[in-house]
Amino acid sequence: MSSLALTLLYLLAAVLGVVACRSLKLPPMLGYLAAGVLIGPHALALAQNSEGVRHLGEFGVVFLMFAIGLEFSLPKLRAMRRQVFGLGLMQVVLSMLVVTLLALALSHAVGGVWEMGWQSALALSGALAMSSTAIVVKLMAERAELESEHGRRVMGILLFQDLAVVPLLVLIPALGSSPDHLLTALGLALLKAAVLVGLLLTGGQRLMRWWLTLVARRKSDELFMLNLLLITLGLAWLTELAGLSLALGAFIAGVLVSETEYRHQVGTDIRPFHDVLLGLFFITIGMMLDWHILVDRWALVLVLLAVPLVLKLVLILLLARGMGATTGVALRTGLYLAQAGEFGFVLLSLTLDNGLVQPALMNPILAAMVLSMLATPFLIMYSNRIVMKLVASDWLQQSLQMTSIARKSINTSKHVIICGFGRCENLARMLEREGIPTWRSTWTRPRAPSCRGG
Repeated sequence: MSSLALTLLYLLAAVLGVVACRSLKLPPMLGYLAAGVLIGPHALALAQNSEGVRHLGEFGVVFLMFAIGLEFSLPKLRAMRRQVFGLGLMQVVLSMLVVTLLALALSHAVGGVWEMGWQSALALSGALAMSSTAIVVKLMAERAELESEHGRRVMGILLFQDLAVVPLLVLIPALGSSPDHLLTALGLALLKAAVLVGLLLTGGQRLMRWWLTLVARRKSDELFMLNLLLITLGLAWLTELAGLSLALGAFIAGVLVSETEYRHQVGTDIRPFHDVLLGLFFITIGMMLDWHILVDRWALVLVLLAVPLVLKLVLILLLARGMGATTGVALRTGLYLAQAGEFGFVLLSLTLDNGLVQPALMNPILAAMVLSMLATPFLIMYSNRIVMKLVASDWLQQSLQMTSIARKSINTSKHVIICGFGRCENLARMLEREGIPTWRSTWTRPRAPSCRGG
């Protein structure tokens, strides 16, 4: 098949998959995965998971990490520190610990394809500890739950999971080294990461602000976009050259841009590349899934689906309950985060590339992760019914929350709504110094600074 025909096939599969998911009110990511399974070598065999397409799909991960870095800000972390560094940290650490111990126990008891060392168990635990930011945030936004009690806890855990991916991207390749050189490889990787991140973050933010301001003054959309691509891919290439991952460099690029006044505009400009290439990445993941596994080894897939799902749900429930949440809020938080996530696929693929998991075990794990993501919209959709049946007092807690939200909304007054870019940042800072509350929405292009207040 020619390159043009292959490209058209991928585009057609992506369009049909997304249209089908939109019709069913499901996240587009599930459409990409389903399209990959359908056209892949294990189904209709219309396309092979070629090396070139797989590498192109990796750029989707690069732009995903850039977008995560763009949302990273110290004020945001400070405001959510209890949820992020309390609940989120404990969820990731305890999930990885429990999954690692279970994997090692299973390896010792069964052996065969399950036989693995602690390095493989630790790498797999990192992949299974992740939840889907893309699916959960979108569904919560549609249900207006981002500012709810469980919504804040869900966002805190997801934010820490996104941050935890960065050290895992450094750790997993080092775990793939030979046992004799493992400590050396791990120490060297951490040292290189620390030096590179330190150099970039020490003077990089000031340099980034100066450079983007200089580019924006040229008043050229094309030039601004080209510079964004150059910065993102350039820093990704720099970290790969240092023996680290592409995604780590993209994350650093996003963090540097997030400290400038152009962060909102950059997020808008980069999103088309992020969405299209990430969709391609999920198609390639779907092509790796052998649907025959669901038929031939259905019992194994169900175990791999149920155990991590129940484990994460119970663990998050207990942690949230221990940190002061009501039983209903804790149960909702667990239901929303029990599934596998997009970063789980990234880490699982990295684990396979470094020889840490046997290919025979890859497909059952992949099938279970895909099924857990397919189940997520339904878990969230019916979460109210589940909680109401299991927690009798939850309706009272919801009534109190709605009353509190209504009271805060009624009392909100004497604030300024700012829409714009450029000089509006100075206006916002001046109003904040005067103690006047502001609400900001950036919408203009970087080449046309303007603002409107209301």
